[in-house]
Amino acid sequence: MRLTMETSPLIKLISLTLLLASAMAGPSLEEQAGALLAWKATLESQPAQLQSWENNSWPCSWHGISCSSKHQQQPVITGISLRGLGLRGELHTLNFSALATLTSIQLAQNQIRGSLPPSLASSLPNLRHLMLQANQLSGEIPSELGYLRKLRALDFSNNNLTGHVPRILGNLTKLANLSLADNQLSGYLPPELGYLVNLRWLVLSQNKLMGPIPRNLGNLTKLNNLFLGDNQLSGYLPRELGYLVNLGGLHLWQNKLMGSIPATFGSLLNLTSLYLRYNQLSGHIPRELGYLVKLFELELQHNKLMGFVPDIFGNLTKLSYLYLGDNQLSGHIPRELGYLVNMRKLDLRNNKLIGSIPATFGSLVNLTSLVLWDNQLFGPLPDMFGNLTKLSLLHLDGNKFCGHVPREIGTLMDLQYLQLNGNNFSGPLPPDLCAGGKLERLTAFDNNLNGPLPSSLVHCLSLVRVRLERNQIEGDISELGIHPNMVYIDMSSNKLYGQLSNHWRDWHNLTKLNISNNNIMGNIPTSMGLLSQLKVLDLSSNKLEGELPSKLGNVKSLFHLSLADNLLYGSIPQEIGALYNLEILDLSSNNLSGSIKGSVEHCLKLRFLKLSHNNFEGNIPTELGVVSSLQGLLDLSDNSFVGAIPSQLSGLSMLDTLNLSHNELNGSIPASFGSMESLTSIDVSYNELEGPIPESRLFLRAPLQCFMHNKMLCGVVKGLPPYSSATQSEGQRTPYGKIVLATVPILISLVLVIAILKFRHERKKSKATSTDNVTQLASMFSVWSFDGTNVFKQIAEATDNFSEVHCIGTGGYGSVYKARLATCEIFAVKKIRTIEDEYGVNESMFNREIGALVQIRHRNIVKLFGYCSSSQGRFLIYEYMERGNLAETLRTNKRAIELDWKRRVNIVLDVIHALAYMHHDCTSPIVHRDITSSNILLDVEFRAFISDFGTAKILNVSGPNITRLAGTKGYLAPELAYTENVTEKCDVYSFGVLVIELFLGSHPGDLLSSIYLTTNNNDLCLKDLLDSRLELPGAETAREIYNVLSVAVRCLEPNPSRRPTTRHASDELSSGNQTCEGHHVDYLHANLTIPT
Repeated sequence: MRLTMETSPLIKLISLTLLLASAMAGPSLEEQAGALLAWKATLESQPAQLQSWENNSWPCSWHGISCSSKHQQQPVITGISLRGLGLRGELHTLNFSALATLTSIQLAQNQIRGSLPPSLASSLPNLRHLMLQANQLSGEIPSELGYLRKLRALDFSNNNLTGHVPRILGNLTKLANLSLADNQLSGYLPPELGYLVNLRWLVLSQNKLMGPIPRNLGNLTKLNNLFLGDNQLSGYLPRELGYLVNLGGLHLWQNKLMGSIPATFGSLLNLTSLYLRYNQLSGHIPRELGYLVKLFELELQHNKLMGFVPDIFGNLTKLSYLYLGDNQLSGHIPRELGYLVNMRKLDLRNNKLIGSIPATFGSLVNLTSLVLWDNQLFGPLPDMFGNLTKLSLLHLDGNKFCGHVPREIGTLMDLQYLQLNGNNFSGPLPPDLCAGGKLERLTAFDNNLNGPLPSSLVHCLSLVRVRLERNQIEGDISELGIHPNMVYIDMSSNKLYGQLSNHWRDWHNLTKLNISNNNIMGNIPTSMGLLSQLKVLDLSSNKLEGELPSKLGNVKSLFHLSLADNLLYGSIPQEIGALYNLEILDLSSNNLSGSIKGSVEHCLKLRFLKLSHNNFEGNIPTELGVVSSLQGLLDLSDNSFVGAIPSQLSGLSMLDTLNLSHNELNGSIPASFGSMESLTSIDVSYNELEGPIPESRLFLRAPLQCFMHNKMLCGVVKGLPPYSSATQSEGQRTPYGKIVLATVPILISLVLVIAILKFRHERKKSKATSTDNVTQLASMFSVWSFDGTNVFKQIAEATDNFSEVHCIGTGGYGSVYKARLATCEIFAVKKIRTIEDEYGVNESMFNREIGALVQIRHRNIVKLFGYCSSSQGRFLIYEYMERGNLAETLRTNKRAIELDWKRRVNIVLDVIHALAYMHHDCTSPIVHRDITSSNILLDVEFRAFISDFGTAKILNVSGPNITRLAGTKGYLAPELAYTENVTEKCDVYSFGVLVIELFLGSHPGDLLSSIYLTTNNNDLCLKDLLDSRLELPGAETAREIYNVLSVAVRCLEPNPSRRPTTRHASDELSSGNQTCEGHHVDYLHANLTIPT
């Protein structure tokens, strides 16, 4: 009993010590296993590898679980490695506090979603490796991670993380690997990253990081790889990066970096890859880069680098990939590049290089790709190409090469892509072309090639795309073999002859066939009706005969069909009306006959219809007026149509040109034609028409020749007898005159009634109480052509009372909401700031101006349906445009590439036509005052529409012009710096900026200040102003763009009186007059000059 009493305190001490030790030891292995099993139960997927995770099994033997024990203590879990198992779940359901002994977490390449739990950091003090890359994590990076002082590797790349890179990560001084690439991180690069002196990998590419690269990154002397590509970093390249002597990879591609490449980069002697492509770097390429003898890849393309290609690059004998394209490099190609025997890909495209291809290139026996297009290289090609046996891609287009194409090119067995177009090559194509059976793409258009098609090419089954147009190639078209992989073939404007074979059913993938302007004879094969993928078929300007095959109606994908200028006869098959995707149909200059009713009027997507110079007869179908998509041309001239001109044709509200001349039409020109405001040209000469000509601006401007040789037309056209019903006797008075005389008394009576009602209304209004006024102000609706109150209620419901969820844009004049009504109609509703508060403009003045804008009717001006005013504010109701604004389209690479050169030219035409209408065709001229890319909207077919009249004003031609400055910085005319007088010429200047931006792909910014001066000095050529995201345009398209940009540059004239009017610019752009003479002008390199 005594012993027990004496030892009792000792037992208590031992028990307490064991208890504390147990507590300090943390959770037991059983508790850790329970936490993992609980997390497993929350996973949406249970891969087979996790079947070993069971209650009755030893946790340290589970798949992906590693354990450790110290001093023979009970083991604890220290590692989780479940990479690439397809796990679906969240980290929040894992109890990290039960796993405090973890030193490594590897859960990469799964489908783990949700945010990163902050408890992960606070619960795992021993964590050294945290690898969660390639998952679906979202949210911000918790700043608590900065307390994981033992962390050596942190990889969150390829997730959906947002927010900033936490500055506190600079505390992780033991970190060797930091990878946050391919997320949506934004903000600046924290300079605190420069404290991570043990870092070997810093990977932050493919985010939205902005601002300069911190200079103190030059402190990270252990760094092996610095990857910051595909962000929005700006500023200069820090010369301090040249201190990172252990660097193997420096990737800064696709940012907004500017200035020159630091010469200190020549100290990076361990560098194997240097990616600086897609920036705004300028100056010369430093010769010091020639010291980087370990360099394997050098990518400097798509910058503004100038000067010569350093010949010292011949020292880089390990170099396999050299990309210097899309710069402003000049001089000769250094022969020393031929010493780089390990070179696989050499790309010098789109520079100003001159001279010939060095003969030393024959030593580049490992070369697979040689790209030299769009330079100023000249002379014959060297005979060394036979040595380049591994060559699969050869692009020499857009230069001034001449002579024969070397036969040796045909012997290259691996050749897949050959582009020779836009040179001065002559003679035949190599006879063995496609001998290797791998050739997929051959483009040699716009040369002087002659001779027959090589037999090896005729039977080349691998061909996908062939362009040989505008040469002098001869041969029998019937010998053209079967090409099941062919997608695109254009051999127009050559000297092909013979008849078309009947094997077209085997060309399964063909989308375009153009063999126009040759000497092909015979019938159109019915098997062409089996080309189910065909979109463009152009057989025009040949000697084809026979009837149109009805089977062509089976090619539902067809949107361009041109069979003009042949010897076809018979009628148009009714099956042609089944081509519901057809947009362009040209059957002109044949011997077709019969009625056109029942065929073409069913092609409801037609934009261009030309049936002239045939023998069609009968009436013009009234149903053509329903084809509202017709906008370019409707030409039915030189046929035998009879009867009256259908008044329904006035329903073609977007039609530009109408030609009904040289027929046998009678009656009068429908008065409704006067409302066709989109029409710019009409010709009804050589018919039997009579009566008055409609009074509209179109007819007032139309030349007399368009109405001559008719029965008795009269009216507004100069040279025709004037129309006057008063001079006619009662017996001779036309029904038209009788209607007018009968209507006059009715109109006078109507005016009197309206005046009386208005007078009574004003008297009632003046007696209204102040309570009534308050009620009116609380809810006043003025929506033209609608029941205002009802429409406003519908819009409020459709936008959840103008919730931010429905907001699709904001600007200086308000917010825009997308409103889908219960009727499925979609409107763009603009909530504008209160006019009185900001400008002191009264309600009645605003109503008058909006009323005038509502009356605007032009195919390229966004329809303004009306205006609502309520206690919630003022709202303008516009037509909704599916593709949004031009600025957003240009900012997005994918959408900008869809906007090809032709579409951009058409956008310019759309905008200038609309501006000319606003300035010259409205009752009172309208100045928009804010012509910007944000205010140009695009519909699904990339048609352009001017929008946002929040700043527009009606000009009082008899009074002073606008004196309130408005507009957007970067588009404002220079005279607004010293005057407030806003005129139409201010819109002209903004239009010039817009056009430069459209073709450059971004706002010209500081380039604007030098464009006008540069063009006067002949230093600016077309290529300098083209969006590098698109392939360079062909010769004809380049001519069109040259003409457009020449007009745009004149619009930037500092003196407003010397700028063209929009009417003049519209007429010049519509006519497409060439500024440079000559058939072989190189427009891409032609200088943009301003006429004095």
